[in-house]
Amino acid sequence: MIVLSGGDLVLPDRIVAGGSLILEGSRIAAVEADERGPSGGTRVDVRGCYVVPGFIDVHVHGIGGHDTLDEGDALARIAAALPRFGVTAFCPTTVACAPDALGRVLSQVRTARAGHAKGSARVLPAHLESNFINPEFCGAQPVSCLRVPSGRDDRRAGGAFSGSDILDTIAASRPEVGIVTLAPEMDGCIDLVRSLVNDGHRVSLGHSGADFDTAIAAIDAGARHATHLFNRMSPLSHRAPGLVGAALLRHEVAAELICDGVHVHDAVCRLAIAAKGVDRMIAITDGTAGSGLSSGATARLGGRTIHVRDRAAYLDDGTLAGSTLTMDGALRRLVSQVGCSLREAVMMCSTTPARELKLSGFGTLSEGAFADVVVFSRELQVQRTFIDGREVFQTEQAGD
Repeated sequence: MIVLSGGDLVLPDRIVAGGSLILEGSRIAAVEADERGPSGGTRVDVRGCYVVPGFIDVHVHGIGGHDTLDEGDALARIAAALPRFGVTAFCPTTVACAPDALGRVLSQVRTARAGHAKGSARVLPAHLESNFINPEFCGAQPVSCLRVPSGRDDRRAGGAFSGSDILDTIAASRPEVGIVTLAPEMDGCIDLVRSLVNDGHRVSLGHSGADFDTAIAAIDAGARHATHLFNRMSPLSHRAPGLVGAALLRHEVAAELICDGVHVHDAVCRLAIAAKGVDRMIAITDGTAGSGLSSGATARLGGRTIHVRDRAAYLDDGTLAGSTLTMDGALRRLVSQVGCSLREAVMMCSTTPARELKLSGFGTLSEGAFADVVVFSRELQVQRTFIDGREVFQTEQAGD
């Protein structure tokens, strides 16, 4: 038994000041208002700190020089690096790629999920920023890998693979595929929404120029997610609401938000959160292999070189290519710049993504929940991270 004693416990509906969180095995045994907690076990003094549920990043391509599409043990290295930033579970995210590369990633996901490595973040089913997006809104996605789902003729037209080849790869690894991002206006993609939903995947709308009516049709077909709201999608205007307007309007859609001050202005983040509510907004990093590296460093995104500068990652031609944000940084910005309360920010970093992914027992400090817990200083710096009731990260200051 571990007793986290004296910290402020951030719950979905309130903050319990000076309470105790009791971890027993892999679960939370109790949440108590008394800082003393029960006798026995290992007592960890967290007075002057916040205790929050572990963060769940549903959109992360890499960190610390490692990209999900790198060969070898890239995924294991990413999982090992994330707990220091408060992440206890994540969806490895890919850019559009060839079937063999996608198959390698999904094989790594299968291995990681079959045997959770101690000290590492939990690996969830992957998020595919898939091949079925709009070339005009592709951003840093490789145009050469984009296809339409019914495109069995792609290979005859000179392509190395077809859209059907990608769908076959997904079908061969269904348990390892969680979220699939697509552009609903592309040929065959409304039908693809229905097919993917019927097969148990979560469909996200993104990298899309869909008009409002097409976006609504995709939502009616079963899409329930919007990929990095505002970025690389048809914008909101008063006469043409576009994909942004559809995502904000329809309550069943949960929307991702990159809270780095580069991808979306802080004021627009605040407006979106006010429109949807924290129970429908998911804070993400869209982090790349450049995350955690210093300005001027280079890394890879799906095999292409990216450059770290100005709080983001860029291709050689200056195209914005994902962020260098980490989830603890997202929490700090939500509180300090966007104007959220700590409780609201934690909801978007932990509780809402857990609920949307149907991760029962995650994303909340409650009796019986999994003991995935992060301790933050008053300055919102990670001090300790626990996964399955085991401490997997500790700063030097926390150990004093």
